[in-house]
Parts: sequence; structure tokens; C-alpha cells
Amino acid sequence: MTTPTLDRTVLTAQLTDLETKALEAIAHAADLDSLEQLRVAYLGKKGELSQILALMGKLPASDRPHIGSLANTLKEKLLHTLEERRHTLHTANIAAQLAAESLDVTMPAVFRPQGHIHPLNSTIDRIIDIFVGLGYTVDDGPEMESDYYNFEALNTPADHPARDMQDTFYLPDGNLLRTHTSSVQIRHMELNDPPIRIVAPGRCYRRDTEDATHAAVFHQIEILAIDEGLTFTDLKGTVSTFLAELFGDVPIRFRASYFPFTEPSAEVDVQWQGRWLEVMGCGMVDPAVLKNVGYDPEIYTGFAAGFGVERFAMVLHQIDDIRRFYTSDLRFLRQF
Repeated sequence: MTTPTLDRTVLTAQLTDLETKALEAIAHAADLDSLEQLRVAYLGKKGELSQILALMGKLPASDRPHIGSLANTLKEKLLHTLEERRHTLHTANIAAQLAAESLDVTMPAVFRPQGHIHPLNSTIDRIIDIFVGLGYTVDDGPEMESDYYNFEALNTPADHPARDMQDTFYLPDGNLLRTHTSSVQIRHMELNDPPIRIVAPGRCYRRDTEDATHAAVFHQIEILAIDEGLTFTDLKGTVSTFLAELFGDVPIRFRASYFPFTEPSAEVDVQWQGRWLEVMGCGMVDPAVLKNVGYDPEIYTGFAAGFGVERFAMVLHQIDDIRRFYTSDLRFLRQF
């Protein structure tokens, strides 16, 4: 049997040295990461305290309780000191973060001028609000359309003379940029059964020569109502209610006109500042259009109306040139 060769005074001295060194290192730990490294170095499984305790086997049995008690006391002391230092560093970090992120409310703010809703957008919003109040829902569709949705389904086949009324931007693949939002009506009817009441706003394209009242790119809003028993009287009542809501109590007249997808058709004028202004076209949906989407024209009837947003905005805001909407001139836009 091997006789222990280590004296307890040696381990006592090592524990004392470890305490002095550890307490000083902990007191000078600069951050939480450094503090964690010290904890592992002194109290970890392979730390210095564990290495000292591993030598206890060389002590006489009578000395081991004494060294064990000293080691436990040192461990508790170091853990308490580590926790205090951790709390101090954590509090300091919070204080530094608050100082760095503090806001001086006495400093003047960076001024960014508020923008304005574009007059075209505000006009669209105002018109949609009126029709939504009448029970209509909003629908939209693609700006690049097929010939079928833009013309053929709307009773305008390839050889129809009405196509000459719309100078069109055709694309190399045979599609085109829609000339009106009437195509939205066809798409909606294909996917929905009557009754239908929709308002379809959107951007349209025609090869118009640009001047004070025409543009190649413009905005249009169309409405469509399909149900059993709808008549031209319902159309006149809807249009009259809409125009009265938008322009006030002004005289309105309906003039006979022609559109390939409505029959009968009419142009609508309002008397504005002493003269008649044409503001929209309308009519009863042609039975051929109803057949194209699978509706029975013997059961269902409907009406549609459409108008240019720019025309309405020009009248409401007394703007003399349609091109002012597209120049992004702040002197113009700040008026709205």
C-alpha cells in the first residue's frame, strides 16, 4: 500500500494563491465574455480548482476533510464574486446602450415635406367610393390583353369597322395593350354568375396624337351590372345618381350613340359652366356579349358605362391641358 506523500500545507497554500489570483482577475474582467472565460479557467471541470482537488488523494485521510472544506468555501466565494461582477458588467452594458440610443427630444427633427395624392389617384378614389356606396365591387385585369378579351368577346371581330375607332398598340406575340377596361368585364363574367355589379378602374393605351385633351396612356373606369330585369331606366338612374354625387345638381342629357358591345347606346353630357360637356358613354349590354360569356340573354340583361378619369379630373379641377398630369411638376402637384 502506497503511503501519501503530500502535506496539507502545500494544498492550503495553493488554494490561497488561487483565491488571490482569481479574485483579482474577476475584479478586472472587462466584459461578460472575459468573465465567462475566467469561470471556466478556475471552476470548470479542468479548471485550476479541480486540479488542486485531484491532489487530495495524496493527502493523509485525516487532512482531506480540512482541504475539502477550504476548497468548497473558496468555490462558493468565487461563484459569489463572479455573479456580482456579472451583474455589474450587465448593468454597465445596459447603461451604455441607453446612453448610445438616447434621443434628445429638444433637437429639431429632420424635415421631410409631406407628399400629395396625385389628382388622378384622388379622382379615381372619389369615383370608386361613389360606386362602392351603390353596391359595386372593384375588379381589375391585365394591361396586356389578348385580341379576344379586348375586341372579339366584346362583339368586335377582326373585320368590324368599330376597330378603326381605337388605334391600338399591338405586340409582336399578337397580344396588345388594352384600349379600354371593358376586357375586365368579360374576365369577371366568365368567372362569376349573375347578379354582378363591378367597377373596373385601370390604365389604358391608344396611339392617339397627344395634345391638350388626348394622351396615348390614360386612365379609364367602367361599370357593369348584370341581373334579371335590368332596363335602360336602371342605367339612367345609376348614371344620374353618380354624376349628381360628383358634380352636384347639374343638368344631364343622354344622346343616342353607337358602341359595338352595347345596344342601345348613349353618350352622356353634363352642363358645366354654361356649356355641355361629354363625360361618358353607356348602354345596355349587347346580347351577343352575354352569349360569349355563357349568360342567357333571355334571362339576364345588364348595362355598362365607361369614362376617362383624366376628363373628369380636368373638369373638377379646371385643368386646361391633360399633359400636366404626367410631367411631375411640383408647382402643379402641390395645388392638390
